[in-house]
Parts: sequence; C-alpha cells; structure tokens
Amino acid sequence: MAGTLVGAYKEKMKELSVLSLICSCFYSQPHPNTIYQYGDMEVKQLDKRASGQSFEVILKSPSDLSPESPVLSSPPKRKDASLEELQKRLEAAEERRKEAQVLKQLAERREHEREVLHKALEENNNFSRLAEEKLNYKMELSKEIREAHLAALRERLREKELHAAEVRRNKEQREEMSG
Repeated sequence: MAGTLVGAYKEKMKELSVLSLICSCFYSQPHPNTIYQYGDMEVKQLDKRASGQSFEVILKSPSDLSPESPVLSSPPKRKDASLEELQKRLEAAEERRKEAQVLKQLAERREHEREVLHKALEENNNFSRLAEEKLNYKMELSKEIREAHLAALRERLREKELHAAEVRRNKEQREEMSG
C-alpha cells in the first residue's frame, strides 16, 4: 500500500511540475493561497520564495474521495444474516458433511472390494500355478513309471526269447544225439 502511494505521489509531482510551468507562463504573479484540486489531491500554493515557487501537496485519504470515484480499499458490506438464513446455512453445511461421509464410506467399500478382488485373483493364480506344477510332476512321474514298466517288459521278453532259443538248441541237440 505504501509503495503504491509513493508511486502515485511521484506521478503527481511530475504532473505538478508541468502544471506549475504552465501556470507560471499565464500568471506571472500567482494569487496567494490558491488551491488547485486534481482528483485525489489538493495543491496549495505557498508564498513565493527567492529560489522559486513552493507548493503544498495534500493527498486525500480514500475515505475523503467523492462517491463518483471507485473505492478500492473498503470491502463490500454484508447485511446482517437473519436467524432463518443462519439455520439454512447450518443445515446445508450438515447436509454436505453427511454427503461427504457417505462418499467416504462408499470409497472405503470400493477400496475394500478392490483389495478382496485382488487377493482372490492372486490366490486363484497361485492355485492355478500350484495345480499346474502338481500335474506336471504327476505326468513326469507317470511317464517315468511307464518307461520303467516297458523296460521291465522288454527285459522279460528278451529273457523269454533267450530261454526259448536255449530250449530250441537243447531240443535240436537231443534230436541229433538220439537220431
């Protein structure tokens, strides 16, 4: 606020020096105690000095300004609120608090539902992964058992073929010896 007043004062002083120059051209002998008014300031000419002219500059306070000029510093006046208006405001504020509480509860429920859904999906994924691992293990085990069983059958078949070949040889030897 003080900075704007100083700036306004400097501007007015620049204008005033031009004004005094113009006035001194028209009136070589100014009238004593002449008062000039410029918007929000008054300029009062003092007695002439040996060094030149002197002026007194009086800045008006914002409250002294005319009603035509806008008042910037005073806030708009509020009318006194009636009891009914205050009651309505309180009820509206209470209603907003209730709505905010309901919205908060709904948000908490949605968050809980998201957490439950996330947990269920995670458990489902874990179950699927474990079931797949278990199935793969059983299939591997079954494959190994089947391969071992087939290998055992082949071994027995080979042993039977060897035994049959030996029996045939023995039979041929007996026929040759007997005949």
